[in-house]
Amino acid sequence: MPVYVITGSKFELGAVVALKSADFIAADFTTPLTAATEVKEPKTLGVPVDEWSTAEFGNVTDGRSRVFKIMRKGKSFELTCGLDPTDAGQLAMRAAFEALISNYAMRFTFADKPVTGATPKNSTRLFVGSVIGVEDDASGEIGTVKFTIQPNSNIVLTHASPT
Repeated sequence: MPVYVITGSKFELGAVVALKSADFIAADFTTPLTAATEVKEPKTLGVPVDEWSTAEFGNVTDGRSRVFKIMRKGKSFELTCGLDPTDAGQLAMRAAFEALISNYAMRFTFADKPVTGATPKNSTRLFVGSVIGVEDDASGEIGTVKFTIQPNSNIVLTHASPT
Protein backbone atom coordinates (compact mmCIF):
# COMPACT_ATOMS: atom_id res chain seq x y z
CA MET A 1 0.00 0.00 0.00
CA PRO A 2 1.40 3.44 -0.87
CA VAL A 3 2.09 6.09 1.73
CA TYR A 4 -0.65 8.70 1.96
CA VAL A 5 -0.82 12.29 3.14
CA ILE A 6 -2.95 13.23 6.14
CA THR A 7 -4.77 16.01 4.24
CA GLY A 8 -8.49 15.24 4.13
CA SER A 9 -8.52 13.25 7.39
CA LYS A 10 -11.05 14.16 10.07
CA PHE A 11 -12.16 13.59 13.67
CA GLU A 12 -15.79 13.19 14.74
CA LEU A 13 -17.58 13.09 18.09
CA GLY A 14 -20.64 10.89 18.40
CA ALA A 15 -23.23 10.17 21.07
CA VAL A 16 -22.72 9.07 24.68
CA VAL A 17 -21.90 5.36 24.90
CA ALA A 18 -21.95 3.09 27.95
CA LEU A 19 -18.68 1.30 28.63
CA LYS A 20 -18.67 -2.48 28.60
CA SER A 21 -16.34 -5.22 29.81
CA ALA A 22 -15.76 -6.82 26.40
CA ASP A 23 -13.93 -5.16 23.53
CA PHE A 24 -15.98 -3.03 21.17
CA ILE A 25 -16.42 -4.05 17.53
CA ALA A 26 -17.19 -1.84 14.51
CA ALA A 27 -20.93 -2.64 14.66
CA ASP A 28 -21.10 -1.15 18.17
CA PHE A 29 -20.45 2.28 16.66
CA THR A 30 -23.15 2.27 13.97
CA THR A 31 -25.87 3.97 16.04
CA PRO A 32 -23.75 6.33 18.20
CA LEU A 33 -21.97 7.68 15.13
CA THR A 34 -25.09 8.10 12.98
CA ALA A 35 -25.26 11.84 13.70
CA ALA A 36 -21.59 12.42 14.54
CA THR A 37 -20.30 15.98 14.59
CA GLU A 38 -17.06 16.73 12.76
CA VAL A 39 -14.58 18.84 14.73
CA LYS A 40 -13.43 21.44 12.20
CA GLU A 41 -10.13 23.25 11.70
CA PRO A 42 -7.85 20.40 12.89
CA LYS A 43 -4.16 21.24 12.97
CA THR A 44 -2.95 17.95 14.44
CA LEU A 45 -5.09 14.87 14.98
CA GLY A 46 -3.10 13.16 17.71
CA VAL A 47 -2.76 9.40 17.98
CA PRO A 48 -5.23 7.10 19.73
CA VAL A 49 -3.20 4.33 21.38
CA ASP A 50 -4.28 1.31 23.39
CA GLU A 51 -1.30 -0.04 25.30
CA TRP A 52 -0.56 -2.55 28.05
CA SER A 53 0.36 -1.55 31.57
CA THR A 54 3.15 -3.80 32.80
CA ALA A 55 4.63 -5.20 35.97
CA GLU A 56 8.22 -6.26 36.38
CA PHE A 57 9.41 -9.31 38.27
CA GLY A 58 13.06 -9.82 39.12
CA ASN A 59 14.08 -13.47 39.49
CA VAL A 60 17.24 -13.48 41.60
CA THR A 61 18.01 -17.14 40.82
CA ASP A 62 18.01 -16.55 37.05
CA GLY A 63 19.35 -13.01 37.30
CA ARG A 64 16.68 -11.96 34.85
CA SER A 65 13.93 -9.37 35.08
CA ARG A 66 10.71 -10.26 33.32
CA VAL A 67 7.99 -7.89 32.22
CA PHE A 68 4.38 -9.06 32.28
CA LYS A 69 1.41 -7.49 30.53
CA ILE A 70 -1.25 -6.70 33.13
CA MET A 71 -4.07 -4.51 31.77
CA ARG A 72 -4.83 -2.50 28.66
CA LYS A 73 -5.10 1.25 28.99
CA GLY A 74 -5.76 3.91 26.41
CA LYS A 75 -3.12 6.61 26.26
CA SER A 76 -4.43 10.18 26.29
CA PHE A 77 -3.70 12.36 23.27
CA GLU A 78 -4.38 15.86 22.00
CA LEU A 79 -6.50 17.07 19.12
CA THR A 80 -5.34 20.60 18.26
CA CYS A 81 -7.61 22.86 16.20
CA GLY A 82 -7.63 26.42 14.98
CA LEU A 83 -9.92 28.16 17.48
CA ASP A 84 -13.40 28.62 16.00
CA PRO A 85 -15.99 29.59 18.64
CA THR A 86 -18.84 28.95 16.18
CA ASP A 87 -17.82 25.44 15.07
CA ALA A 88 -20.41 22.85 16.15
CA GLY A 89 -17.70 20.21 16.61
CA GLN A 90 -15.56 22.36 18.88
CA LEU A 91 -18.65 23.35 20.87
CA ALA A 92 -19.60 19.67 21.20
CA MET A 93 -16.09 18.85 22.46
CA ARG A 94 -16.38 21.60 25.08
CA ALA A 95 -19.78 20.23 26.17
CA ALA A 96 -18.29 16.73 26.37
CA PHE A 97 -15.53 18.14 28.59
CA GLU A 98 -18.10 19.70 30.94
CA ALA A 99 -20.13 16.47 31.19
CA LEU A 100 -19.14 14.82 34.47
CA ILE A 101 -19.08 11.11 33.66
CA SER A 102 -19.64 10.68 29.96
CA ASN A 103 -17.92 8.53 27.39
CA TYR A 104 -18.55 9.28 23.73
CA ALA A 105 -18.17 7.36 20.50
CA MET A 106 -15.27 8.90 18.57
CA ARG A 107 -14.00 8.35 15.04
CA PHE A 108 -10.86 9.23 13.15
CA THR A 109 -11.27 8.90 9.39
CA PHE A 110 -8.01 8.93 7.48
CA ALA A 111 -7.82 10.07 3.85
CA ASP A 112 -6.23 6.85 2.66
CA LYS A 113 -8.81 5.17 0.42
CA PRO A 114 -7.53 3.46 -2.72
CA VAL A 115 -7.71 5.45 -5.94
CA THR A 116 -9.48 2.60 -7.71
CA GLY A 117 -12.44 0.42 -6.84
CA ALA A 118 -16.23 0.40 -7.02
CA THR A 119 -16.75 2.47 -3.85
CA PRO A 120 -13.38 3.12 -2.17
CA LYS A 121 -13.50 3.64 1.60
CA ASN A 122 -11.07 5.33 3.99
CA SER A 123 -9.73 3.57 7.07
CA THR A 124 -11.11 4.55 10.47
CA ARG A 125 -10.16 4.29 14.12
CA LEU A 126 -13.21 3.93 16.37
CA PHE A 127 -13.16 4.12 20.15
CA VAL A 128 -15.07 5.28 23.21
CA GLY A 129 -13.48 8.04 25.23
CA SER A 130 -13.78 11.14 27.39
CA VAL A 131 -12.70 14.71 26.75
CA ILE A 132 -10.57 15.34 29.85
CA GLY A 133 -9.00 18.67 28.96
CA VAL A 134 -9.62 21.86 26.98
CA GLU A 135 -6.87 24.44 26.60
CA ASP A 136 -7.32 27.66 24.64
CA ASP A 137 -4.00 29.02 23.40
CA ALA A 138 -3.89 32.55 22.03
CA SER A 139 -0.10 32.87 22.33
CA GLY A 140 0.66 32.50 18.62
CA GLU A 141 -0.43 34.38 15.54
CA ILE A 142 -3.47 32.11 15.21
CA GLY A 143 -5.42 30.98 18.26
CA THR A 144 -5.74 27.25 18.85
CA VAL A 145 -7.66 24.96 21.16
CA LYS A 146 -6.23 21.68 22.43
CA PHE A 147 -8.67 18.95 23.40
CA THR A 148 -7.17 16.19 25.53
CA ILE A 149 -8.92 12.89 24.87
CA GLN A 150 -8.72 9.76 27.01
CA PRO A 151 -9.67 6.52 25.22
CA ASN A 152 -11.60 4.22 27.58
CA SER A 153 -12.01 1.31 25.18
CA ASN A 154 -10.05 -0.65 22.65
CA ILE A 155 -9.29 1.04 19.33
CA VAL A 156 -11.30 -0.58 16.51
CA LEU A 157 -9.50 -0.37 13.17
CA THR A 158 -11.37 -0.60 9.88
CA HIS A 159 -9.01 -0.85 6.91
CA ALA A 160 -9.15 1.23 3.75
CA SER A 161 -10.76 -0.81 0.99
CA PRO A 162 -11.69 -0.58 -2.70
CA THR A 163 -15.33 -1.53 -1.97
